[in-house]
Amino acid sequence: MSAPNVTDVMDKLQPVMDPELNISIVDLGLIRGVTINDDTGDIAIDLTLTSPMCPMGPEIMAATTRAAMQTPGAGKVHVDLVFAPPWDPRKDATEDGKEMLGIWD
Repeated sequence: MSAPNVTDVMDKLQPVMDPELNISIVDLGLIRGVTINDDTGDIAIDLTLTSPMCPMGPEIMAATTRAAMQTPGAGKVHVDLVFAPPWDPRKDATEDGKEMLGIWD
């Protein structure tokens, strides 16, 4: 089986919700990066949170890991929390995410 691609991983992450906002972590722009090892299928995900003090961080990380593991061809999955730059919904959220947050520019 071939290694997954970033699009496939992001598709699997789309249903993962921020439990406080009930909006996808993808639409919120919380996924900072996805790196895939083509030889092993291992997936590394850089994830930020809406706040460094987010009490739901461990739950979001676990849900992200479980979802990414469902990607066809996935090997091991590792999620790293990153906080630089800080999350800014005006810059990071998708258009759908901005609409759900009530942000209209």
